[in-house]
Amino acid sequence: MLKIGEGLMLLTFNSEIADGYKSNAQRARVLTENWVATHTFCPVCGKPSLSQYGANRPVADFYCDDCLSEYELKSKDNKTGTVSSKVPDGAYETMISRITSLNNPNFFFLAYYNNAVNNFLMIPNYFFTPAIVEKRKPLSNNARRAGWVGCNINISGIPEIGRIFIVKNSIAISKDSVIGRYQKARRLETKNVESRGWLLDVLSCVDKIPDNEFSLAQVYSFESELAAKYPNNNNIRAKIRQQLQMLRDRGFVEFSNRGIYRKL
Repeated sequence: MLKIGEGLMLLTFNSEIADGYKSNAQRARVLTENWVATHTFCPVCGKPSLSQYGANRPVADFYCDDCLSEYELKSKDNKTGTVSSKVPDGAYETMISRITSLNNPNFFFLAYYNNAVNNFLMIPNYFFTPAIVEKRKPLSNNARRAGWVGCNINISGIPEIGRIFIVKNSIAISKDSVIGRYQKARRLETKNVESRGWLLDVLSCVDKIPDNEFSLAQVYSFESELAAKYPNNNNIRAKIRQQLQMLRDRGFVEFSNRGIYRKL
């Protein structure tokens, strides 16, 4: 546990509240939602607790009374205690529509094992782009919802700054650290979905470069990867330079010499 403000962030579930449920899925939902409602603060503004929407709300599970931020919870019982790189979500077309209309909550991803939280992170809604939403195969003709197409959220496609841990490897992160990380991530917020995609994709490329100081040529090495994502763009290198300029303006990189950059 970690002392946060006036209270304690306990990492174990209150298993007694699920005693009346026989379904493992229902037990998991009740336990994880209760833990979030009881122990989680708002990562955006720091309010000590979040409010929970009623059951079956299609868009979000929790909200903050102060800043009105909304959160959707995805949880997984996982022996490794890690958040999966690909998380199943609902209907593909619905998810794409939410992202492109900017009507999308922030996401909580929770990994637990033996009734205890191992990892819990928040990803702000402005880090979601169509590129990280993977279409699954349609359900077979024999399925109850034949032809239905679901999706996976590919968390590995999100830059590191957009993965804001509240609990990491069974250790709770201080509220000040979480909010500080969110405020830095917010510098990347943009309402234009296409611009958002380019900015985050180039930042993801920078994240993959192991050295703190890197060259423009190293970023150019991702040219084919970016060209596959943006087949209608015929000048990928110019777009890379433009995005590096934007990342500099937003305080994520700096120019240290001609063609040389440094991560901040």
